[in-house]
Amino acid sequence: MLPTLTELQTALNQGETTSVKLTQAALERIQSSEGEGARVYTNVYTEQALAAAQASDLLRAAGPARSPIDGLPISVKDLFDIAGDTTRAGSTVLNKAPAATQHALIVQRLIGAGAVIIGKTNMTEFAFSGLGLNPHYGTPTSPWDRASKRIPGGSSSGAGVSVADQMAVAAIGTDTGGSVRIPSAFCGLTGFKPTARRVPQTGALPLSFSLDSIGPLAASVSCCAILDAILAGQPYMAPVAPSLKQLRFAVPSTVVLDGADDHVRSTFEQALATLQAGGAQVDVIELPEFQELATINRQGGLVCAEAWAWHEKLLEQHADQYDPRVASRIERGKNITAPGYIELLQTRKTWITSVQQRLHHYDALLMPTVPVVAPTIRELQDSDDHYFATNGLILRNSTIINFFDGCALSIPCHPSDTAPVGLMVAGPAMNDQHILNIGASIEAALG
Repeated sequence: MLPTLTELQTALNQGETTSVKLTQAALERIQSSEGEGARVYTNVYTEQALAAAQASDLLRAAGPARSPIDGLPISVKDLFDIAGDTTRAGSTVLNKAPAATQHALIVQRLIGAGAVIIGKTNMTEFAFSGLGLNPHYGTPTSPWDRASKRIPGGSSSGAGVSVADQMAVAAIGTDTGGSVRIPSAFCGLTGFKPTARRVPQTGALPLSFSLDSIGPLAASVSCCAILDAILAGQPYMAPVAPSLKQLRFAVPSTVVLDGADDHVRSTFEQALATLQAGGAQVDVIELPEFQELATINRQGGLVCAEAWAWHEKLLEQHADQYDPRVASRIERGKNITAPGYIELLQTRKTWITSVQQRLHHYDALLMPTVPVVAPTIRELQDSDDHYFATNGLILRNSTIINFFDGCALSIPCHPSDTAPVGLMVAGPAMNDQHILNIGASIEAALG
């Protein structure tokens, strides 16, 4: 099992290790020719990271730690500005763009808390896919069944593998339709998508202004809670796990298990049985609104409209430098009219209200984060049809929560010797602390 942030902080405080040792160990894994480092990281800040680690050790010797992440190596997705670096967002078309003049706000907050920023992680180009493939910088492989070279999930692909392979103790990604939760599910990690408005986007390259959110991938629910508080600029409140006997969960009978493979279905059902055995009430309910989403987003939805607004001029001049599978999705947005876009925004408000009314009496919504186990990279590279069909399936469940403007955890729920499966625990906007508390209960129950 991966060490938690709290366990590592305890080891630092007790002198069992140092920030320099932790950082050196992460750098050695990144640089190993036998590992995934070359595909996981697009920038590695070796000198800066070691200097930050040395500073952390000196400060710790003089007084208490600055935060629960002081001295810990953390990776950030290549969507976030780092002063002096060009933010490429997994692309080559931005290679000659001006370097950032200051850190993204969330990077400033991490550094202020004492984090060692070890590098920028690879991602789907411009964050526009849930699979994680990148034709420019390569695709890191999922830690499970590595011989088969399975996808890590996207778009925060490098983020997930950086933590799973201990090239960082935690990672910061973005989530527009599942891009924190999907790689967490495929890499056996815990990932948290907060209510979007809680974490500022300043200095992050956008995909969809309406749907983008910033969250952590880490070893546990408590790790995610620690990082979420820092990202949001809020005081940390440790999750308080309620008794399962106090909790009532809703499981949608609509959409979320359509096309699920046998392993995911059986693993999910076993997780529900475990929660019920612990005293939780689990109700299977219909959510017809979920069925409506395909029609609502038939022209590409908010993400295509807003991505097109950002990419229009760049695509007109440099379309040949884009991943064609990303460009084709962005270009769907040019057919969405201003009235159509405004209608989408209004439809979303009505849709959210309707779903909230159905969930009013429940503590959280439960579903598989992803309905299938990670497919191989090769099968998706070889077929456009298979790529797009699989991308839609893998994004489907998590995208619901972004459209809902909600918050959600993905918690590993699979036996340790089987393919990773994530259990998504979701709630309405601004219920973040409640979902983290519930997540702590579920995490303990699932062991």
